[in-house]
Amino acid sequence: MSKFLFDEFNGTSPAAWKQKIQADLKGEEYNDTLLWKTNENIVVKPFYTSEDRNHEEINLPEKGFNICQTIFIDDEKIANFLALDSLKRGANSIQFKATSTFDYKILLQNIEAKSINIYFNFTFLNDEFQIKLSDFINSKEVYFQTDIIGNLAETGNWFVSLKEDHSKLATIIKHTDNCISVSSDLYQNAGANSTQQLAYTLAHANEYLNHFGSEMATKIHFTFSVGSNYFFEIAKLRAFRILWATLLTEYNVKNVEAHLFVQPSLRNKTLYDYNVNMLRTTTECMSAILGGANTISNVSYDTIYHKSNEFGERIARNQLLVLQQESYLKEAQNFADGSYYIESLTHQLAEKALTLFKQIEKAGGFLNQLKEGIINKKVKENSNKEIALFNDKKIVLLGTNYQQNIEDIMINSLELYPFVKQRNIKTLIHPLNRNRISEALEKQRLELEKD
Repeated sequence: MSKFLFDEFNGTSPAAWKQKIQADLKGEEYNDTLLWKTNENIVVKPFYTSEDRNHEEINLPEKGFNICQTIFIDDEKIANFLALDSLKRGANSIQFKATSTFDYKILLQNIEAKSINIYFNFTFLNDEFQIKLSDFINSKEVYFQTDIIGNLAETGNWFVSLKEDHSKLATIIKHTDNCISVSSDLYQNAGANSTQQLAYTLAHANEYLNHFGSEMATKIHFTFSVGSNYFFEIAKLRAFRILWATLLTEYNVKNVEAHLFVQPSLRNKTLYDYNVNMLRTTTECMSAILGGANTISNVSYDTIYHKSNEFGERIARNQLLVLQQESYLKEAQNFADGSYYIESLTHQLAEKALTLFKQIEKAGGFLNQLKEGIINKKVKENSNKEIALFNDKKIVLLGTNYQQNIEDIMINSLELYPFVKQRNIKTLIHPLNRNRISEALEKQRLELEKD
């Protein structure tokens, strides 16, 4: 395009802009008045220019994102029906969740497993079963979300023991592809800030590289959750790709891209005025798309208190379809390239996360800090800060701590217990608890409904 229309305008340097702003402030200090620092000391400026660009290369997916439907395996025939129905209605990826072994021949009947991405999320560790399942599907597009360290972090215990878990995982690694997942979503849902999420995920993955060798880097993939801080969540996913590439460079591993499975967070989802959850998940899915997620599985607006149901799942899937097909975001993974603001956030997050990662490694590594309770302590501190900000209405959740609808009655609608459950089992370490910031307030409102 010709620049003729712009030739008559003189360029303005960032220094000139800042000088003009300083004059308009009439004595107020620019840094104190207009620079916003987040809870984790990320600096946000009032304006950005090309000088804020860092020109860091990010290995983004070459194709658009996959729309995933998450299905719990309770009955193989029902799960098979739900999967086939979801694929007919626009999904092109399936995540199956299971708490025990199942008949995979019934589950996968009539599913073209080699033409779609399939994710298996197990809360058990069975190497023989996983290898047989992998051999049966025989596809490079199957991903096992197996994370023995993540299980330790969340439950406080190994599946069996440190030695046995690593032995079983070694057998799985030897015979299957895409067999290790790093559960970054745990840190987000437990209350970690963005810097912590990135650093802990990187250090978590590094434990696998240290133990099993860098040659299995291609078999690692990542599960992320995104919250409502729109631009920061875009930057977070982009920053992690930079960090992963940087770490692999230290192992002399090249051309291995991070595969990101992303879901909206549950931390900011609310029991009251639950329809607002649809607005939250819409922006969160947009962050996931623009951040470069490979696969996105949306969560339904009623997921925290209702059992899985056709209406909620259909709405969640259709949100992604609208974003993909009607909002022209089908291949939007590089839309954020060149955004001065996002590039600045990405660089700051990556830089701060790398600093924290180095501190973790210097202190003995992620597993050591997990066992010593340091990770749990740091996450809990940030979680408590966020809850305090919520209580002071500095973090606002519409319909919950702001503009409450007093006629919104929920006590008779609970099919699921929507709060953190107390665990009375002996654990090796203090586990990380997934929790929502509005839980205490919601409990109070439910108690008032009983009166």
